[in-house]
Amino acid sequence: MAEVQPFEINVPQSKLEWIRKRVSKYKWFPEPAGIPDWQLGMSTPVLKDLQSYWLKTYDWRAAEAALNSQPQFTAEIDGLQIHFLHIVGEAGGNRPLLLTHGWPGSIFEFYDAIGPLAFPSQHGGNAEDAFDLIIPSLPGYGFSAKPAAPLGQRATAAMWDKLMCEVLGYDTYFAQGGDWGGMVTSWLGLNHGTVDGKGGCKAIHLNMIGLRPTPATPQSEAETAWLQASQAAMQAEGSYLMQQATKPQTLAMALMDSPMGTAAWILEKFHTWSDLRGGDLFKIYTRDQLLTNLMIYLVNDAIATSVWYYAAFFGEGGSALPEGVRCETPTGFANYPGETVYFPPPRSWCERAYNITYWRDQPHGGHFAAMEAPDLFVADIREWARSLD
Repeated sequence: MAEVQPFEINVPQSKLEWIRKRVSKYKWFPEPAGIPDWQLGMSTPVLKDLQSYWLKTYDWRAAEAALNSQPQFTAEIDGLQIHFLHIVGEAGGNRPLLLTHGWPGSIFEFYDAIGPLAFPSQHGGNAEDAFDLIIPSLPGYGFSAKPAAPLGQRATAAMWDKLMCEVLGYDTYFAQGGDWGGMVTSWLGLNHGTVDGKGGCKAIHLNMIGLRPTPATPQSEAETAWLQASQAAMQAEGSYLMQQATKPQTLAMALMDSPMGTAAWILEKFHTWSDLRGGDLFKIYTRDQLLTNLMIYLVNDAIATSVWYYAAFFGEGGSALPEGVRCETPTGFANYPGETVYFPPPRSWCERAYNITYWRDQPHGGHFAAMEAPDLFVADIREWARSLD
């Protein structure tokens, strides 16, 4: 069993000074005239606003202290040091829930949900709804070690199962994820599910559908309409995915030396993928939230290995299931209406890939569900878990 070591974030001051210098020296260029804001990508006024806040107000050391307020650890799994939060709350060692983030997110996505999920009686809930929480940084992301070559979601799922069962000693566990976390969680359900109620992942919850049935052909008008809309959305917004999947090293070279470039690359996705019907980007997230998530990439030089994760996805064979195979682990799904690019297929399509036992259509929220709508996220996780009892 791998030895678990306590961990505390303590970024060298020299690294913070380098980031600050690069941000302050960023060379602005003219924005295109007569074109609506965001139409061609990152908004110049928004990035200028964030640069000003970054330099004049944002305090990484305060953010670092807030991140360190939750218990953190590392353990070596398959040759990599993996960083993770482990919060034993009112569940007292029972009801473990593994939460996995995606790109361009981080463990920070879940921070507003930690208290209500681990200590519900302190947040207007019931103690019987409590979970132990395990929140790892993906390989090559955040405070986890960087693989020597692209390492994908199936491999990560195998690592997470070892983390839960071998390192932390849980017999069975729940798992939740969106974005790449949804793919990792899907592979946990497919490849590491419980057998006769013993060992491994006993139920999963997703806020992004990943696995695809074979054949991936629509069987209703609703499925045909979804497939056409999904393909159109990817045509309009999926260029980042192809770049990161096919030529990630070129992108990495452009971003690794530019904190402002990395900010533009990441924040444009927060704008595009969030539910902005209730306001602009800064009404959905605070500037501090956006910068803390961004800084987790910058202080660790993690943007390069984070984009490798896309190449690894195709290297592992993508998300298509063998014909006649589906994930039989009980699966819950939360449909957030602000999911503009990765909006879900009809339930009939999903049920050919997953054993869907729970489905919730949410009133608002988008791709970054736990960060964007933490109250809805927490309530949904509690209800899903109750449905399994």
